[in-house]
Amino acid sequence: MESDNPARRADRDRLPPEAVELYGRITRHEPLAPEDGPVLARLRERGLVAVDADLPDIPIALDPQEAARRQLDADLREMVARAARMAAIPEDADELSVHFERAKWRSGRGSEFLTEPGLVNARIEHAISQAQGELLTAQPGGPRSRELLAIAMDRDSRALERGVSVRTLYRDSVRDDEATREWARVMTGKGAQFRTLIGPFQRCIIVDRRTAFISDHIVNSVPSHAAWHVLDRAAVAYMAEGFDQEWRRAEIWHGDPRVSDVAAGARTTRLQREILRDTAAGIEQRITAQRLGIGLRTLSKEIGKLRELWQVSTLAELTYRWAMSAERLIDDE
Repeated sequence: MESDNPARRADRDRLPPEAVELYGRITRHEPLAPEDGPVLARLRERGLVAVDADLPDIPIALDPQEAARRQLDADLREMVARAARMAAIPEDADELSVHFERAKWRSGRGSEFLTEPGLVNARIEHAISQAQGELLTAQPGGPRSRELLAIAMDRDSRALERGVSVRTLYRDSVRDDEATREWARVMTGKGAQFRTLIGPFQRCIIVDRRTAFISDHIVNSVPSHAAWHVLDRAAVAYMAEGFDQEWRRAEIWHGDPRVSDVAAGARTTRLQREILRDTAAGIEQRITAQRLGIGLRTLSKEIGKLRELWQVSTLAELTYRWAMSAERLIDDE
């Protein structure tokens, strides 16, 4: 649909040529034809002609200057009324916004689906930079790279300096990752809290129990970095309660290595032993990675370390060396 701009509207409001021609005929007292009816009605509407009830076939031409003045007066009055209505619009909006903002504070504004990694990271960074009371993070995906940990350290340190409580829940497998252990030790010294959980849980970031970021469970065939930015207060409160329940079940961690590994003089980590147990049992690597909360790439990297440790080249040789080693006797329970 084309916009109704002022220039086009002005052209439309002008009298058409046939109306001007008919007005001239009326001034010359020329007879009218039946087909002149619609144009005559237009002239009467503009106050340019009048019709005597006793002589309806002989319209009377009126002064166009006087008609123009009457039209201008009417338009000016309409403009004044419209200006008054326009002035009231922001006042009404301000008054209604008070109620809307209160409702938005109570219930939030719904959710937004984010697909671009840059947008997801920017939105998370902004939300955490505005945190005032609490930051809850659940990371079930296994160890993160040193680059990502460095970014998180800077961001979370600023939050801690503002007095924000920072709690992070990890999968138990991160206890075997040196970079994550170092990260947890440093951040614990700054006041952050960490716990680990053996069982699976959902990924989320919750800020001040007002806004949250969660993985996608709705849209099919989307990249792994896609996320939902949840703003509904009831939904975020529900997520926070779920986080608290998982937190109570989890084990406190300060970044220290496993006591069992140190005591037993183990050369393998618990994560590596879990991988070897599944491999010896014939379990698919995809299922093992899912159970341990790590990616297939991470699993392959750990197998590579184990091959180097026992100086073998095939998975079958690795499984045999594991079955014959003292590492198999370590009780990780």
